[in-house]
Amino acid sequence: MYAIRAIFAALGPLIRPPAILRLLPLLLVAATANAATFTITNKCQNTVWAAAVPSGGGQQLDPGQQWVIDVPAGTTGGRVWARTGCSFDGNGNGQCQTGDCGGVLQCTAYGQPPNTLAEFALNQYNNLDFFDISLIDGFNVPMDFLPDGDGSGCAKGGPRCGADVAGQCPNELRAPGGCNNACTVFKEDQYCCTGSAAENCGPTDYSRFFKGLCPDAYSYPKDDKSSTFACPAGTNYQVVFCP
Repeated sequence: MYAIRAIFAALGPLIRPPAILRLLPLLLVAATANAATFTITNKCQNTVWAAAVPSGGGQQLDPGQQWVIDVPAGTTGGRVWARTGCSFDGNGNGQCQTGDCGGVLQCTAYGQPPNTLAEFALNQYNNLDFFDISLIDGFNVPMDFLPDGDGSGCAKGGPRCGADVAGQCPNELRAPGGCNNACTVFKEDQYCCTGSAAENCGPTDYSRFFKGLCPDAYSYPKDDKSSTFACPAGTNYQVVFCP
């Protein structure tokens, strides 16, 4: 509303009051166009504590429960994930075994590995949303990240990662409640696509392990070709834990 008032102040006498009244609904519609609704569902047998940034924060989800959040158009760097093994007090302070975001229920920061990530950027290049499931921060729960409805206009539908990755995790990547990515454990350029491997990073045996179980998901930072999905701006989305 403050931005709308500033526009009117700048236009001043060029717009008479009746015109302002006609413009206001149009400006309000423009401000919300291409926003997205995310419906987050817990189909796991156990309670999870869903997290969403920069919009949403956090919400406890018992088995079968849903959480609906509205994400503004133009949002970048968006993430949704499940936290497991959490305990919070009445003030929303505590900790989680996986995906902890600074010891608070209402997340404002990204979660700690290992955690399966739904990542998105809304209304970007060519009026498209871009989204993916990432295992670059490891894995804690299976996940689907799908456009709502029939996915009309979405080139490849949406990514799915329904495998029990944690149950098959190599011993050296195992973590309480999940499976770490090799970059988190070894912090080497070849796994993180940094330093000497920043320009010529390729798959490794560890990234192939993740890719073999979840072909739709990012398995290492340069795994773009088969792991990036797109839908028209204004699409709504479903994030499902343990589909």
